[in-house]
Amino acid sequence: MPGNLSVAELEEEIAAGAIDTVIVAFADAQGRLVGKRVSARFFREEVLGHGAEACNYLLSVDVDMNTVDGYPMSSWETGYGDMMLLPDTDTLRRIPWQPGTALVMADLGWTDGARVTQSPRDILKRQRERLADRGLVAFSGTELEFIVFDDSFREAWAKGYRDLTPATDYNVDYNLLASTRMEPLLRDIRVGMDGAGMYCEGVKGECNLGQQEIAFRYAEVLETADQHSIYKNGAKEIADRHGKSLSFMAKFNEREGNSCHIHLSVRDDDGGPVMAGDGAHGFSPLMGHWIAGILATLREFTLLYAPNINSYKRFVKGSFAPTGVAWGIDNRTCALRIVGHGQSLRVENRVPGGDVNPYLAISAIIAGGLYGVENELALPEPLTGNAYSAGIDHLPTTLREAARLFEESSIARAAFGDDVVEHYLNQARIEVEAYDAAVTDWERVRGFERL
Repeated sequence: MPGNLSVAELEEEIAAGAIDTVIVAFADAQGRLVGKRVSARFFREEVLGHGAEACNYLLSVDVDMNTVDGYPMSSWETGYGDMMLLPDTDTLRRIPWQPGTALVMADLGWTDGARVTQSPRDILKRQRERLADRGLVAFSGTELEFIVFDDSFREAWAKGYRDLTPATDYNVDYNLLASTRMEPLLRDIRVGMDGAGMYCEGVKGECNLGQQEIAFRYAEVLETADQHSIYKNGAKEIADRHGKSLSFMAKFNEREGNSCHIHLSVRDDDGGPVMAGDGAHGFSPLMGHWIAGILATLREFTLLYAPNINSYKRFVKGSFAPTGVAWGIDNRTCALRIVGHGQSLRVENRVPGGDVNPYLAISAIIAGGLYGVENELALPEPLTGNAYSAGIDHLPTTLREAARLFEESSIARAAFGDDVVEHYLNQARIEVEAYDAAVTDWERVRGFERL
């Protein structure tokens, strides 16, 4: 793609004065893009060969960037030392919406050269390595929804995110007329992402007020997760330049939430399809085991699909968000929807919302699929009809329940390691404790006068 840069091309751009700043970035535990801006000259002379330092607390804070207890990798007792940001030069790209700027994604390492195993990017790389051991490569695409507001981010903050004006006034699912009102912003996002080396497929309206979805071409899973993180951050930056705001939170209000359906398929290392075959539904044996494994681990891995308190507000019957553990052929009421045929045959996981950390969710899908393949799990019959009323096992309904299932999961500990499991359990505990201590507007409205 034109927006991608080789090291040689970056050096030419720096020499010509076209690029003066390089962002060295990574996704934190919440999936947010963090890092530092360095001068292009310093990047070329120092960071490119040796990396850059950053405080190790960046993987061990809450959403407000508060230092919190319970993380062995980072604490007051260990002195909050450094970790290294090691540029992955395959990810070098222009950032067109920021003048003179390039960006590179970084892997995280300790100063002694060891991998930071709790890093979302490292977690996904380890699952890719497990696939590679079987001669397999995974490809995915993420369908990320958001809601646009006419208020700027700073205006929304000042209002406490109350009484905001959505960019449309009614359901605009596939609606071209009302979505045109947002087209100056949406076009800038699409064109900007193309200029950053991504393959933008298009945009469509969604059901909630001001809700849209911009989709990108599928890619190898690490590339998809990197692009997802860059796009999510960039879309907010571009909206800010337009004096608007947009939110990816899973459930902004009582209407439809923001989903992030993840499509994932597996091929052999020569690019050949391995999911299609002569079995029922056109599946190969691997495909049957793969779906069965994702299904069998769905409840235990929900923490990685739905990482926040708000994530669970999205799981409402009849909302196009799943509530039960089921798979079906082109059935949008199921948690796992099977679509495509031949090389395009794939699993769509409909559990994640717009707040998901893509590295963790894709890792969970791969780990679940491999669990099914390694244990040759039998695939149950697909669900036909309405999964909302089928009397099937329910997804966890709270972050607290999801954390308990993850903690008790021997499958999770085998796939990810105890250090990873304990890290993200602590993140969940911190969020639950903060939520339990909060006094909400809902409580004030119900209790201020009438109780």
